[in-house]
Amino acid sequence: MCTSIAMKTKSFYFGRNMDWDQEFDEHVVITPGNFPFAFRKAGSLLSHYALYGMAAVVGGYPLYAEAANEKGLCMAGLNFPGNAFYAKTLEGGKTGLAPFELIPWLLGQCASVAEAKQMLSSVQLLDIPFSEALPLSPLHWHIADATGSLVLEATENGTCVYENPAGVLTNNPPFPFHLTNLAQYLNLTADTPENVFSAAGVRPFGKGLGSVGLPGDFSPASRFVKASYLLFHTPQEKDEEESVSHFFHLLDAVAMPDGSVASAGKRNYITTYSSCISAGEGIYYYKTCTNNQLTAVRLLPEDSVGTALKEFPLRKKQQLQWETAEKN
Repeated sequence: MCTSIAMKTKSFYFGRNMDWDQEFDEHVVITPGNFPFAFRKAGSLLSHYALYGMAAVVGGYPLYAEAANEKGLCMAGLNFPGNAFYAKTLEGGKTGLAPFELIPWLLGQCASVAEAKQMLSSVQLLDIPFSEALPLSPLHWHIADATGSLVLEATENGTCVYENPAGVLTNNPPFPFHLTNLAQYLNLTADTPENVFSAAGVRPFGKGLGSVGLPGDFSPASRFVKASYLLFHTPQEKDEEESVSHFFHLLDAVAMPDGSVASAGKRNYITTYSSCISAGEGIYYYKTCTNNQLTAVRLLPEDSVGTALKEFPLRKKQQLQWETAEKN
């Protein structure tokens, strides 16, 4: 499951809902610029752009679900079961990467979507799990900065990098379906609809009737349509605080409350956390399913160097701002 969004107002913002039936020991993690990355087939990266985002740290290695780098390039991996395909053998002339290596490899070296697109042309994703205890995750990826948005999908038909004018990604089916599916909703409008009937005197009986037909279910196709529609109508003049608030409203509109979607086991799919990266400010905002108050972690100038990961455990207990009546 999951929904990711790339939003441009006065600045650029990127983030996602993590929709899952369990947590993965995630933390907000800053990877400084001299943390050594050793890749299974692609050598090492000893000096790179600093990264920050949500990750599980296993054996000292940050396994990022989504992240940004100090240059403002952002990336998220989303579930893509039944379609994701990773090769067993490496083709000649290709750079072989395990799926869990893709985010640090790309964000560590690319400052923009344009650079990322060029580097991805030589990448082949390989069937290499992190460990026996951590099998491969079937993923596709949303990559974005202030200039545009891409989707990377590796299927049995090959690896494709798509331009993403919607600025949104969810899950199955493959990305071309989602763009084609938007054509079924071209009639939607934020304005009050006009009377198209011959019957005189038929008037709208309330606000919001222009969006009748906008999907409200939790399927990937419906979440893609709804998030795309809401993002398209986002005002562009919002400042930092307004943009961050609005971004979380977009994510809330496609979030999964507990009990709304059942998994095959005893647990339900829920939005375990929601995140918003302010790429221009280098700030990672998040909230969790059990704590609606926003928490923020800032990338600092000194994070461009250094070798030690910085980990910030999630604040999961509900935080409240109590008001106290003043005494006269």
